Amino acid sequence: MSESNLLTRREFVQRASVGAAALASAWSYAPSVGAVGANERINIGVIGTGGIAGSHGQALQAIKDEENCTIVAVCDIWTRRMNDYASMVKSKFGEEPKTYHDYRELLANPDIDKVVIATPEHWHERMTIDACRAGKAVYVEKPMTHNATEALRVLDVIKETGAIVQVGVQGMSDDCYEAARDIIKSGMLGQVMQAQIDYVRRYDADSGPWRTDAKTGDPKPEDLDWEAWLGPAWKRPWDARRYHDWRCYWDYSGGVSTDLFVHRITRLIKACDLKEPIRGVGIGGIYKWDDGREVPDTFEMNLEYPGGPTVYCLGTMGNNRGIEHCIRGYEATLVFEDPGFNVYSMKDDEKNKVLHTHTRSGGEDQKLHHKNHHAAMRSGDASLLKTPPELGFYGVLAVDLANESYKRKKYMTWDPGRRRVVAS
Repeated sequence: MSESNLLTRREFVQRASVGAAALASAWSYAPSVGAVGANERINIGVIGTGGIAGSHGQALQAIKDEENCTIVAVCDIWTRRMNDYASMVKSKFGEEPKTYHDYRELLANPDIDKVVIATPEHWHERMTIDACRAGKAVYVEKPMTHNATEALRVLDVIKETGAIVQVGVQGMSDDCYEAARDIIKSGMLGQVMQAQIDYVRRYDADSGPWRTDAKTGDPKPEDLDWEAWLGPAWKRPWDARRYHDWRCYWDYSGGVSTDLFVHRITRLIKACDLKEPIRGVGIGGIYKWDDGREVPDTFEMNLEYPGGPTVYCLGTMGNNRGIEHCIRGYEATLVFEDPGFNVYSMKDDEKNKVLHTHTRSGGEDQKLHHKNHHAAMRSGDASLLKTPPELGFYGVLAVDLANESYKRKKYMTWDPGRRRVVAS
């Protein structure tokens, strides 16, 4: 690695300050695109009709009367699955949606106010950009994009268009993290030095995480457009495992970090008011399910932020015993625990005394997250969003550093001048 590719800590802080200022300016843009009147119906198009789209359908059905919203169009490259979803929409929403094989044709429909992008993550950047330029409000599933460079390109277009974009980290509709941020800013914790969190699961031994019964040699359904599904990803022959089990492969997913950690790290980024890390490291491996997958089944992420804190995320798919979710300061520790969080003193004369208790309002709920998006659309005020795109970017940046570290076996950092992850 040449010296030109390496950043000193001082260079990083100087460049990061410029990058942060640029991101802040992203919120000074043209009048909001995707805004609707207070009493107008919000017409929604769903792009991608797999499992996560099903949960969005349930959430939107539950709030359709209260929110005056409905699904009017669906899109998928697999006709059978698209038609099944369209039938569900007709049954639950009372009208038959239009169907599209090409998402660009859906975006060209002037009657659609909002799109839900529920595709594999390698499509998120292109579809979000195209939707913003088509004048739609966007709810894009997490992660916002496949990597940090893509996320910045999305931010550029949001600045250009004024589109109202909600990132699908629905845990941010839990108010604990804004409340924790206020506690930290009050000084109750003192200097914040470290934070930790996890996402742990225990999958069936025979299948493992994100595996279906699909086999590489299974024939492609005649009504499935494989080339369209690959889109911007590397071109390769049909592989049923890559289609059904896409979270297992780097071309389409970041695995544990982008599918799961992004939920967790976004919470700590919000609570601790974090931006670009100085450096990040990801370690782990395929220890339990060596079945042809590329992404690890066990993964850990460590991030260092300017002036602190360090942030640790634990992830294992073979053991669901987790660790305490907490933020450690010199004066006190904030522990996320039901029904919200508690702050415990670290002072010698009052060790473990509860200094503050917060009971959560809201929760990790897609219904609340869609309602929040609709409120921003109806008011034309993107500042209302619980997971705005710049927060989505910082989450993607964190997990991108960890993934690149794992793949390259190096510490990684963000070079805001070059807009890319580089070796630290």
